[in-house]
Amino acid sequence: MFDQNTTQEDISRLSNAEVIDQNGDKVGGVGQIYLDDQTSRPTWVTVKTGLFGTKETFVPLDQATREGDAIRVPYTKDFIKDAPKMEADHHISESEEEELYRYYNLDRGYNDTDVNRRDADVDRRDAVAGEVREDRADLRDREDHTDDGSVVRREEELRVGKERVGAGRVHLRKHVVTDTETVEVPVEREEVHVVREPVRDGEVGGRIGGDENVSVELHEERPVVEKETVAKERVGLEKETHRDTEQVSAEVRKEQVEVEREGDVRRDDASRDDTRR
Repeated sequence: MFDQNTTQEDISRLSNAEVIDQNGDKVGGVGQIYLDDQTSRPTWVTVKTGLFGTKETFVPLDQATREGDAIRVPYTKDFIKDAPKMEADHHISESEEEELYRYYNLDRGYNDTDVNRRDADVDRRDAVAGEVREDRADLRDREDHTDDGSVVRREEELRVGKERVGAGRVHLRKHVVTDTETVEVPVEREEVHVVREPVRDGEVGGRIGGDENVSVELHEERPVVEKETVAKERVGLEKETHRDTEQVSAEVRKEQVEVEREGDVRRDDASRDDTRR
């Protein structure tokens, strides 16, 4: 996408581009553009991230593609935000660049001869980046002063965004408690008692002194306890969203215009003599 044929006009367009991640989500606007020391092609950009775009994170342009006014990079938004933090607006040292290459798992592809030429090309690359910054400053100056004798007054406005952060975690854990249950079970038992009945008439009696033994086996029921594990209920967690309103306060700046008169300058309308708006 970006090669040694990249022109100054191409670099200027990059400075106004938005960076989107591999899923198409907006990461932020381009802050600074860094050129390769050997080829002078854009290889790194800083992306303005954070709630108000106050932080800048380095992103490589290797495998990046242009999509209209946006630059799509093959990384996720969260991955980019976690990149090593470097100070922008200065030449990246070799150790800083090595750290960035390791984080993004990129192959530098330099040989020893390329490394020896590195310092010789630093001034040329910084000069090109400086021209981009000067072009931006000239553009702001032209916007501030117009040809009709007026100035443009500006003021800051709050742009409040939202970010999703973790607020806590709920766990489901099982533990065993022991209770005592009492169940009434009906049981039966056999008891013996003596029954005496008169002998019927005519029944022949036996010999006296003969041994006659009679035994009766008795039975009874006893409770037998067994335990069986059965499923009783299923317990889960469900999330629901509640909407609240929070107040956000921040200081904002605004420009004020003061009217200064030199000499005998006549005022046409007292209502226009507001020296501060």
